Amino acid sequence: MSKQPVPAPLLVACALGIEHLALRTGDRGGAGGPYTVVRTGMGPRAAERSITGRLAVPALAGAAVLATGFCAGLAPGMHPGDLVVAEETRDPRGTVPCTGSGLLVRELTRVLPGRTVHTGPLTGSDHVVRGAERAGLRATGAIAVDMESAATLLAAVRAGVRTAAAVRVVVDAPEHELVRIGTVRGGISAFRVLRSVLPAFLEWHRSLLLPRR
Repeated sequence: MSKQPVPAPLLVACALGIEHLALRTGDRGGAGGPYTVVRTGMGPRAAERSITGRLAVPALAGAAVLATGFCAGLAPGMHPGDLVVAEETRDPRGTVPCTGSGLLVRELTRVLPGRTVHTGPLTGSDHVVRGAERAGLRATGAIAVDMESAATLLAAVRAGVRTAAAVRVVVDAPEHELVRIGTVRGGISAFRVLRSVLPAFLEWHRSLLLPRR
């Protein structure tokens, strides 16, 4: 009897301890193959270094990579706890198209009914973005910014990964910047959402592994 092929693993990458805590202690239900949640550390250099090292491990050969965690929303009308599904990630070194964005939107809507999901380009930065700089990034067409997603996906593509995506939870937005009153409430909302997203990631991964008809 021939052995069944081992499913390609899923590597879920986040930067901060609080993000890792949310993913590690949240809902783990849903179908899917093997997955690993890794904390890369903050900033693009740390993310790139961590992902490059992880993907060099034989057990993660052929892995799908999904960058997640918190982000700053750039579009008016965004609120803490909204979800951002990247259609592509951008930074000065390049643009990476994301895999299965529509499927991610569908699964997140199923897992978190009523939660607003935004789609569009996700841009990278090496620092926290506020005020006029936020408006400048919005003018490029990006809908959100974070420090690690673009670097994570660039490192993944350079390592030969063919399946990569990014999903972020808005923790602040133009009308709800981190320096304003209400930040704690927004952070709690974003944390609760991040604790609930893993089943959608696993179903996205499982669906991508299914044979095409």
